[in-house]
Amino acid sequence: MSQAHLTEPTDTRVVRKAVWAGVIGNYAEQYEFGVYAALTPVLSKVFFPAEDQFLGQLSVFAGLALGFLIRPLGGFIFGRMGDRVGRKKILSLTIIIMGLLTALIGVLPTYAMIGFAAPILLLALRLGQGLAAGGEYAGAVSFVVEYGPSHQRARYTSFVSISVFAGLLTGTGLTYLLTTALGSQSMYEWGWRIPFLIALPLTIAGFYLRRAVEDTPEFRRQQELEAARKAEFSEEIPATGILETLRTQWKPILIFSGFAMTNAVLSYTWTAYIPTYLQSDAAGDGKLTSGLSVASTSIALLVLLPLLYLSGRLSDALGRKKMLLLGCVTTLIAVPLAFTIVARGGFVNAVLGQLLYLVPIFFIAVTVTVNLAEMFPTKMRYTAGSIAFNLAFCIFAGTAPLVATALVGATGNIMSVAIYVCAIALVSLLVVLFAYRETYRKDLAVDDYNADANHHLHVAN
Repeated sequence: MSQAHLTEPTDTRVVRKAVWAGVIGNYAEQYEFGVYAALTPVLSKVFFPAEDQFLGQLSVFAGLALGFLIRPLGGFIFGRMGDRVGRKKILSLTIIIMGLLTALIGVLPTYAMIGFAAPILLLALRLGQGLAAGGEYAGAVSFVVEYGPSHQRARYTSFVSISVFAGLLTGTGLTYLLTTALGSQSMYEWGWRIPFLIALPLTIAGFYLRRAVEDTPEFRRQQELEAARKAEFSEEIPATGILETLRTQWKPILIFSGFAMTNAVLSYTWTAYIPTYLQSDAAGDGKLTSGLSVASTSIALLVLLPLLYLSGRLSDALGRKKMLLLGCVTTLIAVPLAFTIVARGGFVNAVLGQLLYLVPIFFIAVTVTVNLAEMFPTKMRYTAGSIAFNLAFCIFAGTAPLVATALVGATGNIMSVAIYVCAIALVSLLVVLFAYRETYRKDLAVDDYNADANHHLHVAN
């Protein structure tokens, strides 16, 4: 099979349609996360005993962490399936599972109705969501990257990152609007159910959008490559298994996790913890209402969305390594300053602090995302990418608000969270400096051919 065939370009209109199909599920997932995080003060009282606000918030964040902790299992299951039967089929499956489980949260009975069975049911649904989400993000990235032009991979992948924060913005913004329109009492009684139920029509639309798009050119080329190798050697070439993926890709998996953990802690400390902190007793005299807290985060999210597209263009121009280094270094500077401003209290300081928080996210978010596809060959990209992403995010993203809540509860000072984030960024900085190799000019198709040839030789031996 010729290199020219392997690198054949794709029509721009088809690419745009594929991008929409790729990001819709991730948008829906992050929408639910934004709703769940923004409703933490409400959910802590609806599903847990109301006597202890701190314990209730900690319990809600524990549910968030459990959803992340099961993601690696989902990554193994759905990633393996995605590499065998195609990205399209598995992404269609994961969006349906996540959407149905999100809608089911909206009809759950409360603690006042059934006691401790209520939080158990909530946590069970969160675990199911986490299982499906484990196969969503890496699949969406693979889908978009495998459709996009090689010299604009970060540009197109930026829409995956945009879908993350657009989903969070929609979730938090809708929560703010509902709280303002219905009032706190109605939100506690029944209003909290509405955002979860809205996920159902969004899921149906996303499912049909994904079903209408053909599977990626890279996956189809990989199938052709395997057929050619099979004809050449006159034997069936076994599909790549989990063990071989780990054997051949363990190093890039660990390297990716090593720098992605900073993106994980940055994003989820900001979007999941800060809004809750701003309306908690820990904020002291600067404490905000739930509406103002959510509004401050929504403003920062609105500013971030166009910046992510610019970040993708910059990553294609400068390269991935420079962007990752800038992301780690600016974290060490911007995060302590951001938390110092937030700790002063008040709405203006909350907005300013969160806007400052965007600086490292601008440099790191899109570049981490595109690396999820560029660091692994097509034959095992979905599986290896899912393992790498979930290893970083299940440990550091899902636990970020839980760790932050515990640190502030133990120290009484939000700066303890800044120290934690900076410690993670310092480790990532060392990983990028000494272990990461540039990928932005990597020819994915040629790499796939070599990987497939090496795979056959390994099997033959």
